[in-house]
Amino acid sequence: MTTLLVGRGLLGGHVEERLRATGDDVHTVAVPWADHAAALGALRHAAEIVGARSGWRLAWCAGAGVVATPAAELAAEVRLFGAFVGTLTHPPASMFLASSAGGLYAGSPDPPPFDEGSTVAALAPYGVAKLDMEELAGLLTARGTRLLVGRISNLYGPGQDLSKPQGLIAQLCLAHETRRTLNVHVSLDTLRDYLFVDDAAAMIVAGLDLLDAEPPGTTVTKVLASGRAASIAAVVAEATRVLRRHPRLSTRQAAGGQVRDLRLRSVVWPEVDAMARTPFAAGLRATADDVAARTRSAAGRSTRAGG
Repeated sequence: MTTLLVGRGLLGGHVEERLRATGDDVHTVAVPWADHAAALGALRHAAEIVGARSGWRLAWCAGAGVVATPAAELAAEVRLFGAFVGTLTHPPASMFLASSAGGLYAGSPDPPPFDEGSTVAALAPYGVAKLDMEELAGLLTARGTRLLVGRISNLYGPGQDLSKPQGLIAQLCLAHETRRTLNVHVSLDTLRDYLFVDDAAAMIVAGLDLLDAEPPGTTVTKVLASGRAASIAAVVAEATRVLRRHPRLSTRQAAGGQVRDLRLRSVVWPEVDAMARTPFAAGLRATADDVAARTRSAAGRSTRAGG
């Protein structure tokens, strides 16, 4: 199977590893995201090369925006995605689209835990952008593409971008390594579902295989989550146990705050959920080791440059 993978960050990098391990012919593309015309050109060129082969797949794991990203930047990302999927000469036989469970269910009037049947209601531009991208993917399903939308819970693991203001687990590990204070702007009883990135990648690859058996034009929406919610206080306590030091925290809450209870579950393809098997302590340890290695490497380079 030939797959075009867009986005090689935390999620995309692990999905790429999983796909290659299963024998997929994986193609990636360097996208200059800040330049709309150049980014669209790079995406179209890559799709033309891969699209010449029958039965190709598209795995869209990109997402430069985070919850705090300005609405204008998110809108530009949505426009780029729409321009790309709307002008593909050869639509993929199947596609995975990474979306956000937290972004889409944050304002849901339904009680948690939220699943695929829960009402979506975004409270921030980030969630609106993800919902817009889900709708734009319909441009491909109308042409016969089988679509898997993965509404992903709070992803964590080795490889997280430490420069982005997101990722509680990675930021806790970074604060531990640098001895800095971590600002936590929500209540410590806030509940979130934390999914280890390698488990998420395994679930996505398994979902793509299941998708191949669906009729052309089918859309399958699945919540990708561990199914185990933890409060921020519990996460901090586990980090203290695993890292053997209590992190320095500032717990002044931001105005408005966030939704406290975002427990998740899935009722679609439940056999895939068994792949969310990494114990939280093990995932946290792997993340901490990765953060430590990258932080010390960067410090070494800085010392050599300054010497």
